[in-house]
Amino acid sequence: MIRFLFRFLGLICLAAAFILVIYDGTKSIAGNSLTLTTVRALWELINAGSLAKLRPLIEPYAGGLLWDLVMVSILAAPAWSLLGLVGILLLLFGRKKKPLIGYAR
Repeated sequence: MIRFLFRFLGLICLAAAFILVIYDGTKSIAGNSLTLTTVRALWELINAGSLAKLRPLIEPYAGGLLWDLVMVSILAAPAWSLLGLVGILLLLFGRKKKPLIGYAR
């Protein structure tokens, strides 16, 4: 059941990443310049309040380096790349085990 859930969520993430690639591509063609939707912009579009609440939760750890180095770079990444990576990882975690050949266990 958990593998099915991982595969389902992975496919949803990959579909969302594909939609964002198309969205960014059409904006780039229409604007005649490269336009990428960042994770921060997507997160603020979905739920702006939760991003503001996340910073005080993460900032005290590792002397603020966890927020400054890790989260800022994640939030600046293109949203399609993060969703695609999460989707691929979920699909890998949810894949079916290969059947064993022979008597080896």
